[in-house]
Amino acid sequence: MIILTFLALYVAFNLGANDVANAMGTSVGSKAVSLKQAIIIAGVLEFAGAVFFGHGVTETLGTKIANPELFTSTPQTLALGMISVLISSGVWLQIATSLGLPVSSSHAVVGAIAGFTWVGLGIQAIDWSSIGVITIGWILTPIISAIIAAFFYSLIQTWILSQPDPRLQIKEWMPWLSVILLSIFGVIVLPSLTQPLTKFVTENIGFNIPPHDIPIFTGAIAAIGLTVYNWKTLKDNPIEKLFARFQLISACFVAFAHGSNDIGNAIAPLAVIFYINQNHSVPNDGITIPLWIMILGATGIVAGLAILGKKVITTIGENIIPLEPSSGFCAEIATATTILVASKLGLPVSTSHALVGGVVGIGIVQNLKSIRLQTLQGIAAAWVITVPISAVISAIIFSIIRILLNAN
Repeated sequence: MIILTFLALYVAFNLGANDVANAMGTSVGSKAVSLKQAIIIAGVLEFAGAVFFGHGVTETLGTKIANPELFTSTPQTLALGMISVLISSGVWLQIATSLGLPVSSSHAVVGAIAGFTWVGLGIQAIDWSSIGVITIGWILTPIISAIIAAFFYSLIQTWILSQPDPRLQIKEWMPWLSVILLSIFGVIVLPSLTQPLTKFVTENIGFNIPPHDIPIFTGAIAAIGLTVYNWKTLKDNPIEKLFARFQLISACFVAFAHGSNDIGNAIAPLAVIFYINQNHSVPNDGITIPLWIMILGATGIVAGLAILGKKVITTIGENIIPLEPSSGFCAEIATATTILVASKLGLPVSTSHALVGGVVGIGIVQNLKSIRLQTLQGIAAAWVITVPISAVISAIIFSIIRILLNAN
């Protein structure tokens, strides 16, 4: 089990170096935060999101994609498959990170699960409908994010940045920007925080509060405070420095949401293996994730970002288009909105896809010639091959492990 723990840590490390790094790329690229500040922000908020709110995604990945019922008579086959998932997804994420390519860890894990399932039970055992939904999400996510980012940046450019006196204009727009920012991220993050309060008010006071009303109300109150604060300091700060404050907030919420959603990619296989070893059966009725596994994944994510995250951060933040806080802020708004809408529709999403789409959308508004197509070609190629290459690596590793065990 010690070796498997290190394997899960290895996957989490590479996830941090790639997925978390691309989540912070726009903030670093726009100079809203330094690389050291990004590491601290992501370290604290990714860790908190992963540990406190990462259970649901981990359980889904561990029990829904590869149907445990198919392995009821051979639980050790599922355990061996999850070992191959850990190795193959970790290896692919490390390769992509070394090349500075932002890829989807979710796609890597799903591809790896499909690969060992194919070898273990046959091609008919793969849930092709899920693979199809993943493909739809892969196509739609960057497109939707690009449209949203282009829309927001066009508004900011037209009504604030291009005006003769942008400081005067931003006074009129700041309340709206603040409410939009904090409401969007509030809807993504705060329901988990406010659910106990909502339940208490509903059961004890008698008010029936819709799940997202408290987050939106909280976001609006916070927005007023942010607006008043920025109005007081507006005279002493350039416009981009003001947008840098907005982007600092958006970066924090993106990091928290990312940690709560993507931690499962690193630790779901370990959680399944641990369950099988403890119970000698497959988790047909769901799975409880031990706290030590959650902390292990969160620790690996933070370490990976700090040690190897710079390359992917540079790709997202500097090598697609030059970014400023105003444009970086719009990219992160687009990313968060896309994630929220896709989640409501039940579509799988990728932070890297959304962020790249948002950055490209801004580049389209600014100047098509400013988009570095060579960088985009490399990123797109990495996206396309992630699922199949993870599946192939996983299938090969699973076959080797099974042969070695049978030989002994």
